[in-house]
Amino acid sequence: MTEVEGTVLGHRDGHGFVQCDNGEPDLYLPPQEMRTVLHRDRVRARIVRFDRKGRPEGRVVDILERRKTAIIGRLLHEGGIWLVAPEDKRYGQDIMIPKNAIANAVVGQVVAIELTETPSMYSQPVGRVTEVLGDIDDPGMEIEIAVRKYEVPHRFSAETLAQAAALPDKLRAVDLKHRIDLRDVPLVTIDGEDARDFDDAVYCEPHSSGRGKNAVKGWRLLVAIADVSHYVKPGEPLDDDAYERATSVYFPRRVIPMLPEKLSNGLCSLNPDVDRLSMVCDMLVNESGEVRAYQFYPAVISSHARLTYTEVAAALANSRGPEATKRRELMPHLLDLHEVYRALLKSRAVRGAVDFETTETQIVCDENGRIDKIVPRVRTDAHRLIEEAMLAANVCAADFIAGAEHASLYRVHEGPTPEKRVTLQNYLKALGLGLAVSDDPKPGEFQAIATATKDRPDAQQIHTMLLRSMQQAIYTPANSGHFGLAYEAYTHFTSPIRRYPDLLVHRVIKAVLQARRYHLDTGDLANAPPIKLRKGAKPPAKAPTAEMAHWEQAGAHCSANERRADEASRDVEAWLKCRYMREHLGEEYSGTVSAVTSFGLFVTLDALYVEGLVHITELGGEYYRFDEARQELRGERTGLRYSVGTRVRVQVSRVDLDGRRIDFRMMREDEGERLSTRGRGTGAVRSEEGSKRVALAEVEAEDRVQKRGAKAAKGGKATKSAGKGGSARKVTAKLAGHRAGVEVPNARRNANPVSKMGKAKARR
Repeated sequence: MTEVEGTVLGHRDGHGFVQCDNGEPDLYLPPQEMRTVLHRDRVRARIVRFDRKGRPEGRVVDILERRKTAIIGRLLHEGGIWLVAPEDKRYGQDIMIPKNAIANAVVGQVVAIELTETPSMYSQPVGRVTEVLGDIDDPGMEIEIAVRKYEVPHRFSAETLAQAAALPDKLRAVDLKHRIDLRDVPLVTIDGEDARDFDDAVYCEPHSSGRGKNAVKGWRLLVAIADVSHYVKPGEPLDDDAYERATSVYFPRRVIPMLPEKLSNGLCSLNPDVDRLSMVCDMLVNESGEVRAYQFYPAVISSHARLTYTEVAAALANSRGPEATKRRELMPHLLDLHEVYRALLKSRAVRGAVDFETTETQIVCDENGRIDKIVPRVRTDAHRLIEEAMLAANVCAADFIAGAEHASLYRVHEGPTPEKRVTLQNYLKALGLGLAVSDDPKPGEFQAIATATKDRPDAQQIHTMLLRSMQQAIYTPANSGHFGLAYEAYTHFTSPIRRYPDLLVHRVIKAVLQARRYHLDTGDLANAPPIKLRKGAKPPAKAPTAEMAHWEQAGAHCSANERRADEASRDVEAWLKCRYMREHLGEEYSGTVSAVTSFGLFVTLDALYVEGLVHITELGGEYYRFDEARQELRGERTGLRYSVGTRVRVQVSRVDLDGRRIDFRMMREDEGERLSTRGRGTGAVRSEEGSKRVALAEVEAEDRVQKRGAKAAKGGKATKSAGKGGSARKVTAKLAGHRAGVEVPNARRNANPVSKMGKAKARR
């Protein structure tokens, strides 16, 4: 049989998979095969059989490399034996610790260990404690666990810290050479109240070109971005650490920065009233929102104010209010920014860019780092105008690099895969909307559906399905455009303090401005052959294959680390939410179904903005089928339907802190509201509330009398939800591995590549 090489991915239920290096489908490893390996080991495996759906199952024939990173877990003492239960349940096995290898740790503490003996078919792995992190309830412990669990680099090397310390505290005369002096231009930064690093500043003024009837009115829009590339050079310790991290990681109350604080919050941060080096995208935008011309150049600026979204939104809403009065000298420019934003919105609509209004939340912590409350993050015109300005600059950067035919990293978001497209087409057809997507869908089709359905009761469900059908955005040197934003070429230029791809883009733009070529593998610029811009002769051929391989590797590295940062952030937020909900056990809340799966419903609570699972065994004495096309659970006897957007009332029944899961129980008192279910795409109610109560009561009574007979009659054709009976417990046990608790399913989690202002613009 065929042999493959790849990385082991463990599962909390005991089985695992081999993620193949050649891109073939993952190879399933049964629990007995996982006894000899651990999560993230590299192995050679042989395909031994295929299941009914054609999925391969394998057997490990050789272990190529053992993962050497530390394992984080809780120290336990059971039956006279010291054990560490890994925090990452994908490891699947407890690690035995000799009595003389526990260091100074005590029972229950969180520790880091290294393996001294690897697992075998007949023995557990053995390790020793290398670091004691502290007690599980210590403030910030969830972050300490996450950065190690996901292998997030969180300590700068001594060489990097020494290089950062040697940098000057202020700009020197030599730093200003060959730069445009824009210190008199009233550029301002606009960020959230809790922002500490400011990597973009904006300015806008009216502009017209031509005379008489041929005059073109519009605006001059300046986007100044911190010039990190001036301080972080290829091959130096600062660059090595920045590349390894690839991105800053944002947690509640803490940030793991990509660059040392002296750079991220000091020299490279566009703090108010201090001189800073920047790369400027200078654009001319007409009244239709089209960028008619642009240029890039290095500059020195001095931010005239550090503004917040709240402050700017209030000033724009009331130009005579206290916020506007306080910033009287800047108000004309802020109003111009608002005008150019409205023009850019017109262009967005013409392109057909996908834009869903979603509710984002912000965790507010107390002094101990625990959740005090969770509040919705209000998205104002201030957020949107900065977003549109950044998008415009990113598009210009992509166009500039593509025009020079220079290798670089693009931010690529491709359209739906054929499988996701078919699923979406079937879903829309089942709803009977009269709206559909073509076999070669365009962004405008998605936006048209979103606009046409925004006032429907099931709008949230439809928009969620549209989002889930999209792929995840990645970094790659192959420019395939950005589907969600409807751009033919798009890159990331605006956040080099916290994203390494932006730093690479800055280096490429500087090289093009100097009529040279930047080589990623060596960082060499001076000895590269010169290139010419569009105004000159035809640009040279594209980069050779060997160089493109380096860019592809860099793109894959940055994309993977971006996902790692997201996973670590979600893990911390999930832990905090679980800890928060432990104080609300037994309490009842109203909520909305946010996702439907074959094993239950995910419900988001109205008051707390926390998501949990109502397992299918908690839906009462009824058989439910999962309708994949409609994305709903439907009761066979009563016709009860649960779909995204259904209003429910639940009780917090269980919180699993280790598994990051919150379980709800459906409350029976709210039957009338839950039975108000939509008909086929029309939202019609199936019957009157009173008759539904009677019908359900009769069915439940019959089920209690004929429980065993009903089970035999249905066989394995439907999933049984039997309340608290023994058979329900078996179903629960079988499906326990599918529970996702506070985390949304992977398809939903990876489906939103559309730019949103979200977490301080870090996701654009």
